[in-house]
Amino acid sequence: MGILGILIALGLLIWLAYRGWSILLLAPLCALLAALLAGEPLLANWTQTFMSNAAQFVAQFFPIFLLGALFGKLMESSGSVEAIAAYMTEKLGTQRAILAIVLAGAFITYGGVSLFVAFFVLAPMGHALFKAANIPHRLMPAAIALGTSTFTMSAMPGTPAIQNAIPMPFFGTNPFAAPGLGLIASAIMLAFGMWWLSRAEAKARLKGEGYNYAGSINPNDAAENELVRERATTAREFDPGEIKRGGHTSSLPSFRLAALPLVVVVLTNLIMSFVVLPRMDVSFLQDARWGNTSLAAVGGVWSVIVALATAILVLIATSHRRLPSLRATMDAGANASVLPILSVASLVGFGAVVAGLPAFEVVKNWVLGIEGGPLVSLALATNILAALTGSASGGLTIALDALGPAYMTIAKEIGLDPGLMHRVAVIGAGTLDSLPHNGAVVTLLAVCGSTHKESYVDIVMAAIVGALIALVAVIGLGTVLGSF
Repeated sequence: MGILGILIALGLLIWLAYRGWSILLLAPLCALLAALLAGEPLLANWTQTFMSNAAQFVAQFFPIFLLGALFGKLMESSGSVEAIAAYMTEKLGTQRAILAIVLAGAFITYGGVSLFVAFFVLAPMGHALFKAANIPHRLMPAAIALGTSTFTMSAMPGTPAIQNAIPMPFFGTNPFAAPGLGLIASAIMLAFGMWWLSRAEAKARLKGEGYNYAGSINPNDAAENELVRERATTAREFDPGEIKRGGHTSSLPSFRLAALPLVVVVLTNLIMSFVVLPRMDVSFLQDARWGNTSLAAVGGVWSVIVALATAILVLIATSHRRLPSLRATMDAGANASVLPILSVASLVGFGAVVAGLPAFEVVKNWVLGIEGGPLVSLALATNILAALTGSASGGLTIALDALGPAYMTIAKEIGLDPGLMHRVAVIGAGTLDSLPHNGAVVTLLAVCGSTHKESYVDIVMAAIVGALIALVAVIGLGTVLGSF
């Protein structure tokens, strides 16, 4: 009955979440249902297991959620995101409209801006560019997804995306884990995605299919959609309900000024990871006052926190005149982080309750016993959980909470580099999370004024198939050559 209870609880969670019910309600209720069907104590599972694990996730990652959402909102309100996107589209022009949108999204998100902020800025520009180039608008969601939701989220070394931060406390890694493999995976995702979109554009032109979109684009309509918001906040670290709050500049900065904070994020992250933190005396962390921890467990998160905080200060110093209401903008950014982290933390709490049930031992042994070695089983575990929850961050955390210590034990026994496991886990979580019920997919389609029927096949090819090919390549190269 234990396994059946887990399946019933998980199925109910997925079904009701897809219908728009709040994860904040569903996660504890479904966790308690799983405990009830397993004959486990309900209140103890809620207060001692669910809440303690959800609280631990908040304690570990709230600074990144907070600073990431704040940075994204400041970049949007100051016009920096719009200026960067406009520069890219101007330089590449209508002849390379798809590439312009992809690279604009990649540059913005690799620099630390939430992909939801990128969606709301890139969609109107994408429509204007695709209309001028006479490219079917149905291809635009896939182009935006390729640039914002694939390699800059899971593969590029040093990306400040929350998904890249989650494995660090589990594996003792930093944001630049397995950099060579990450770059190879990024190249595969970008090349495959561009090949598919270029092919789709060419086929459309042969059939005489053009832009053919008669509707009006108002991204704020998607931000006000409660169903979109519910799904979105479990998928990424920004609440789209805050996108229209806080004011917006009336004049755009230059490209160099707009790009400066993004460069600061990457460089500061690099310097913190390889220069500052390795030279610090952190022996005090072993004291009970600081949680009896180590630099390996907290250093990666510290690097991302300092990088985002430094970029925020640089952005305010250089663009404060273009922020019509700094306090309101910062309030909106801070508020944008709250619902996402609580939603993901609730998923983590649900996963902790399930992982603590006696029947889960059977699931754990099955996963660890999958043929192909630990990298294959880790990739499958993160893929499946991210797909079921519709959240890369939620699925990744649940998988590592339940299986992370076991994988670290295996890694020590066979000499497997934790950095390689880090990269495989993150790329794995960023593949099947883009199923139709994923909040980012739902939001992207709503912002672009498209539908699953029109655009989802191209999203699958650009955001899922390319990532799966890259994942296979990383596992193959990592198995033969090790981490590099």
